[in-house]
Amino acid sequence: MTRTLRLLLGELIDYAGLFPPAALPMQEAVRNYAQYINGECGWMLGRFITPVARLDEFERAALEYTQPHTGSSRAWRVSVLGGNDPASDLKAIQEFNQRRAGSIQIDTLETKASTADEIEAFACAGYAKLAVYIEIPIAEDPHPLIAAIARAGARAKARTGGITPEAFPSSENVVRFLAACASSRVAFKATAGLHHPVRSVNRLTYEPDSASSLMHGFLNVFLAAAWIRAGMNASDAVELLEEKDTAAFRFGDAAVEWRNHRLTTEEIAAARTRFASAFGSCSFTEPVEDLRALGLEDR
Repeated sequence: MTRTLRLLLGELIDYAGLFPPAALPMQEAVRNYAQYINGECGWMLGRFITPVARLDEFERAALEYTQPHTGSSRAWRVSVLGGNDPASDLKAIQEFNQRRAGSIQIDTLETKASTADEIEAFACAGYAKLAVYIEIPIAEDPHPLIAAIARAGARAKARTGGITPEAFPSSENVVRFLAACASSRVAFKATAGLHHPVRSVNRLTYEPDSASSLMHGFLNVFLAAAWIRAGMNASDAVELLEEKDTAAFRFGDAAVEWRNHRLTTEEIAAARTRFASAFGSCSFTEPVEDLRALGLEDR
């Protein structure tokens, strides 16, 4: 695998196996994560995602996989989805981290807000030691909400799909969100709908009679983010987001190229470190297997 692709994919996929369309039981999701983190593609795996209300259940399930003698390749990192009581959530997180110091660390909180006032409330909640991602709606201009997130010292989160065709935002709205984050220097993550590397039509769920829909590709989204951060205009970014030809992306050790655009390893590394954090997926194997099927592990 080329250096540019490895930089782009490193710890990119947060595992959300508890959530639809997979909706796995806790024990199965935790067992999967333990397998993935120690597997040959574990370097692509980010955090385990769980609701704060299920932390006790998660801790019991993870115990057998995270003791020193189990030989896990690295400490587990966890992102929790907050509830309706920030003070209670923070207390549960702190107590968990004290109990499991060294083997599992909750370092991220994810929540939702639809107004600047709601975002401002999170700035006063005492989450100083956590990365806080605030999911916002992006169908309307997100600039005011992104500005509020910047003032709060938080990070942004956007929903990029779901289990219905209507859940997928337009390319223009995704680009507008990415550009707003870049201009405000706000890091972001994405969630839902990014099971496949390149934009394509795929089934929406794992049910035999599942409908299909055009889905955003995670390579498209994260390359667009890196290029926007490097100065790409919105029109070109929309075209990039809608690129369906895998061969149009040329990954080398010094740069990745798309059409007449070039992005260096340094620009990719800076984007992933400071800006384009991760995406949540209920499947880890599907994105990885698609990369292999497209031959991208050799490019």
